[in-house]
This record gives sequence, structure tokens and C-alpha cells, in this order.
Amino acid sequence: MPQHVAETESSYYIYNQYGDNRMVPVGPVGLIDLEGARDFASQVNNYLYRRRLQYFERGPAAFDQQPGFLRRDYRLAFACERLSTGEGKARLLATARGHDIFILCDVLNHSCSYQLFGKTKRMSPDEHYQDLKRVILAISGKARRINVIMPFLYESRQHKRNARESLDSAWMLEELHELGVTNILTFDAHDPRVANAIPVSGFENIPATYQIIKAMKRHMPDLSECNENLMIISPDEGAIQRAMYFSTLLNAPLGTFFKRRDFTRIIDGRNPILSHEFLGNEADGKNVLIFDDMIASGDSMLDIAREMKERNAGHVHCAATFALFSHGLERFDQAYEEGIIERVYSTNLIYHHPDLLKRPWYVDVNMAKYVALLIDAINHDASLSALLDPTAKIRRLLSRKDEDLLAAQTTDGGMN
Repeated sequence: MPQHVAETESSYYIYNQYGDNRMVPVGPVGLIDLEGARDFASQVNNYLYRRRLQYFERGPAAFDQQPGFLRRDYRLAFACERLSTGEGKARLLATARGHDIFILCDVLNHSCSYQLFGKTKRMSPDEHYQDLKRVILAISGKARRINVIMPFLYESRQHKRNARESLDSAWMLEELHELGVTNILTFDAHDPRVANAIPVSGFENIPATYQIIKAMKRHMPDLSECNENLMIISPDEGAIQRAMYFSTLLNAPLGTFFKRRDFTRIIDGRNPILSHEFLGNEADGKNVLIFDDMIASGDSMLDIAREMKERNAGHVHCAATFALFSHGLERFDQAYEEGIIERVYSTNLIYHHPDLLKRPWYVDVNMAKYVALLIDAINHDASLSALLDPTAKIRRLLSRKDEDLLAAQTTDGGMN
């Protein structure tokens, strides 16, 4: 077997269990791409088709009795319609009977809009989530199984109760469970403990660690298993576990900040930050990697980058699974021009404005192939352990020489 094929995620269960009954899919895959996730779903569909072509090239006879296993387009036609009053409904335009349904939902896509009393209104996360429920209701129990892929977990920042507050994220999970959703897949949840809301249901909190480090490796070839001139920074106490993981893998020192807040006021739904206090060794001359699960306004990330520059740090790289840039890109443009930041790495799991993709400081990490492999594995009821734990793959990646990494990217498209 070619080496690059052997290392492809999810191939282990195809090649090691070839001919086993566990190879039989739950049902034909049906992708439902809600409006905010259509571009990403198109990429996922193409990778899934290419993935399954490999099975037929290896042994087509094993799949002859599985209708719908190999299709050029796994997406099912549907429509989400709205009246001028804002009321809506979902209609399936293709059969879902017997299918293993995967619904892709990007609740943060602010480019979607509709007409409300003659005026254009952008869709909020609430409206995206409502469309998700409408589609589930439209399926009406006909599907073999329903799986929801929601990369950014709806209301995930409202995950714990302080005084008299709603617990939106936990209730959302309970609601989807009651609607008959079997598996919920999300990426780098703000607080993974929210899974406790549905302890007997399928909930997968998937890391994007490997793909982000692979993108960094392409731009920082000297990234290896031992990085003496590198420092990993956690922007706050909530991200310390993630930063510790990166620090261990990259064998680099760890530093962290904690936020001093004004708890007497609430601005934009949160207590304003008074200052960032640093805990860690000297950063003099070291390159810095700041890791977090998301970049919202980006104020904290840029404040920390400036603080590290004042401590004579070298290049500052920022990485986050979700880059929202809710307050625009201008402050990052300015920080780049001033030499405060070198690059920002983030995934394409959520919508990004085309202007962001043109920025010289931004690196887009494509996750479409990874999601396709997850869908393929879940459809076979295969173990996800090898896909969810990236440690071994990251160590192999960091030990590769430049020419080996280039050859691997040429072979697999750089998306593994």
C-alpha cells in the first residue's frame, strides 16, 4: 500500500476491515447544506466523492449491493422559504427515506439575508438555528438517522450561569436531542463541558489542532519537535488547556495572561477588560504563538501581541479555530503594518468575507477534507479515535523534513 494512502485519515477501517460486516454503511449519505454553509458543503461533497472513489478502485465488488454509496453529489435538494413577515418554512425536494442525513449549519454566516416588510435583513444565529430545526421537522422521521455538523456551537459562549441568566447552549443541545438528532459534531467548543447537557446522546467536540499546525509548518518550516526560540501564549485562563497541549507538542515554554475586569459594568454583554497581566518567563528574542478558540473583536489578541512586543518578542503569530472579526479588519491591518503581528491562522469552518481572504497576514486553513472523512467514518459506524486524536500525526508532521512535507502536500492536497 502506498505510504500516503496508509496515512490518510479514516483509511484504517477500510483497509483493515475490508470485507467485514462493519463496512456496511448505516444508509446512503444525504448532505443538507443550510444556506450559510453551502460553499463549505460543496467542498465537503467533492472530497467525500473522491474518498469513496478510492474504495471502488480498490475493490468495487464489495460495494455493488450498497445503493447510493458512490454518487457525484450527496446533497439533497430542499428549500427554506420566508414570507414578507419573516415567517418561514422548510421543504424537502428530494427523498430522505432511509438516508443517513448530515446537516451542515453555519450559525455565524452574516452574509445571508431575506426580505422583512420590504427591507433587507441579515440572518442572525437565532434565524440560522431556527432554519436547522425546520429542516429536521421537514424530514418527519423518514431518515434512518440525523446528524448535525455545527462547527461553531450555537450560543456556545453562553454556557454557564452567572446570577439569573439563560443557559442557551445547553438548552439547544437538549432541544436537538428531543428532535431526534443522533450525533452532534462541533469544533473546539468554548467549554466542552456543555456536553453534560445531553449525557446519553452523541456529542463530538473535534479539535482543529493538526490542520492548524500543518498550515503553520508550511509558513514556518523550522517548526519542529523542539522549539527553543518559541513561546506558546494562552490569552486567558480559559484557553490554558489548549495552550498547554501546544506547548507540550512543540516542546516550547508556556506563558499565560489573565484579564483584570471591571465587574461593576457590562458593555456589549460582558464586563470590560481593565488590563492583561502576564505570567511566564522572559520572551526576549523569542517568536510567539498565541492560541485561542476564537477571535471575536480581536481586541484581546492584539493587546497581548503588543504586550509581547514590548517584552522584546520576535514574530507574533495568532491562531484560532474561529476568526469572527466582528469589529472589522482595520485594527489587524494596522497591527500588521506596525509589525505587531506576522500572521493569523484560522479555519474555513465558518463564513469569511472575501476581503479577509485577500489579506497578506491571514492564512485560511481548509477543513473540508477532514469533515468529509468524519462523515465517511460515522456513516460506517467506525471508530473516530484515530480522527479525533491528532497527537501521533502532529509528531510525524513535526519530524518531517521540508522535502518530505512538500511531497506529502503534493500527494494529498495539503488537507490531511
